[in-house]
Amino acid sequence: MNKELRRVSVVALAMFLALFVSTSVIQVFAVDALSDDDRNRRTVLESYSAQRGQILVDGVAVAESTPVDDEYRFLRVYPQPELYSSITGYFTLNQGSTGVEGALNEFLAGQANEQFLDQLNALVTGQPPQGASVELTVDPVVQQAARDALGDLSGSVVAIDPATGEILAMVSTPGYDPNLLASHDTASVLQSYDALIADPNAPLQNRAIGGDLYFPGSVFKILVAAAAIDSGAFTPADAFPNPASLQLPQSTNVISNASRGTCGPGETVTIADALRLSCNIPFAELGLELGEETLAEYAEGFGFGESYDIPMGTTASSFPTGLDDAQLMLSSFGQFDVRVTPLQIAMMTGAVANGGNLMQPTLVESILAPDLSTIEASQPTLLGQPISGSTAATLTGLLVDGVSAPDAAASNARIEGVEVAGKTGTAENGADEPFTLWFTGFAPADDPQVAIAVVVEDGGGQGQSGSGNTLAAPIAKQVLEAVLNR
Repeated sequence: MNKELRRVSVVALAMFLALFVSTSVIQVFAVDALSDDDRNRRTVLESYSAQRGQILVDGVAVAESTPVDDEYRFLRVYPQPELYSSITGYFTLNQGSTGVEGALNEFLAGQANEQFLDQLNALVTGQPPQGASVELTVDPVVQQAARDALGDLSGSVVAIDPATGEILAMVSTPGYDPNLLASHDTASVLQSYDALIADPNAPLQNRAIGGDLYFPGSVFKILVAAAAIDSGAFTPADAFPNPASLQLPQSTNVISNASRGTCGPGETVTIADALRLSCNIPFAELGLELGEETLAEYAEGFGFGESYDIPMGTTASSFPTGLDDAQLMLSSFGQFDVRVTPLQIAMMTGAVANGGNLMQPTLVESILAPDLSTIEASQPTLLGQPISGSTAATLTGLLVDGVSAPDAAASNARIEGVEVAGKTGTAENGADEPFTLWFTGFAPADDPQVAIAVVVEDGGGQGQSGSGNTLAAPIAKQVLEAVLNR
C-alpha cells in the first residue's frame, strides 16, 4: 500500500471511529436527554400518537386524553382544572410538561422500560398503543376542602398521612387552567403561557413544594423544641429569662414577642409555656444555648437540605450555616434565612405525629397498565428517625396544649371532641411587608390520621394585622375535619 493510500485509509478509519463513537453516545448515553428535550418534535408526535394514560383520584380521571381529528390524534383534557393543577401540572406541545404529567411522562405515554411487553404486544397485534394510568393518593374530599378553605387567598395546604407519607391533599393558590396549555393551537398555547408567566400572582408556581420559599416563623419552634428535648440538654420545664424585649448580641437589632410584652407573668418562662404562647425571646435564648451545630443536625434529620421526588422534584428547605449569635437567635424562631416549603413543614409535623419516624412523601398510589394490572405500587418508605418516640410523645403533649389550653396561641384549630396538636406561625418579611401566616398540626393527637401545613401569603390581605391563629388555623381546622369525617 503506497503512502497516499495509507493516509486516506487512516483518515477514513478515524472518521468511521468518530461516527461510531458519536452514534454510541447518542443512542446510549444521551438518549434520555434527547427524548426528554421539549424541542424534539419526533418525541412529541410519538407521545401524542398513543392514547395517554389517565391521572386518577379515587378512580376518577383528573387528566385524560380524548380522540380528535388532527395530526396529534388525542387532546389532553383536565375535567377539574384548577382544583388539581398543582398536582397534575400540564402536558403541552411546546412548553414541556410539569407536575405528575412531566414526572411520570414515560409511563403515561407508554414508553417506560417497564411497559416493553405492552409496546411489543401493540406492535404485533396492530392495536393502538396506550399509556399507563397513575392512581394518586389524594383524597378528593380533602382536596376540595383544602381548596375551598383557602378561597381567594394566596397560599398552600399540604395534608399527609403521617404513618405512610401519602399526600391526601396538595393545593397551591391561585391555580390555573391546564386546558389552556393542552390545546393543539400553538399560538393560543403561547398566548396563554405568556399571560400566566406575566401574572404577578404567579399561578404556575407550585407553592406547596417550590417557588419562592417561605420564612417559617414560629412553626419552626417545633424543631427547636424537638432538638432541645431530644438532645437531652433541656426539658420542657427548663426556664429562660423573660424580658419584654431583647437586644441581640453584637447588634442594634431588638427582638420582641408578638404580644410586645413578656411571655406570660414572671421573670422566667419555661420552654413549655413559650411554645404554647409562641414567644420569640425564650426561643432565641434557647437556640443560642443549643448552638448552630445541634440545630443544623436536627434540621437535617427532619429533611432540610433534601429534595424529594413525590414524583415531581421538590425544592429543598434550608437552615443557614456560618451564623453569628444574633443570626442564630433569629433563626431559632424561624427568621433570618430559614426557608421552607409547606411540604417540609407537614413532613416535620408528621414525624412528630408518627412517633419520631419521618416518611417519604408521595402522591402516587400505583401505576396501572391498560389492562388494569399493576406496574408499580407505592410502599411506605422510612427516611429516618430524627427524634425518639419519647420525644415525639412529649412534643405531642406540648402541641395539644398549644391548641386546647385557655391561653393557647393556636386556639382556632380546636375541634369539638377531638384532641388537635398544633402550632401557629406569623413570619415577618420586612419592616413594611405583610406577614406570612402559618398553621401546622395533626389530629387526632392520640391516633393521628393526618398532619397538615397551611401557609397564607401577604398577610391574608390584612398586612401585619393578621396572625396564624386568625387566618391559617381556621383553614387547617376545615381540612382536618374533612379527614376526620370521611
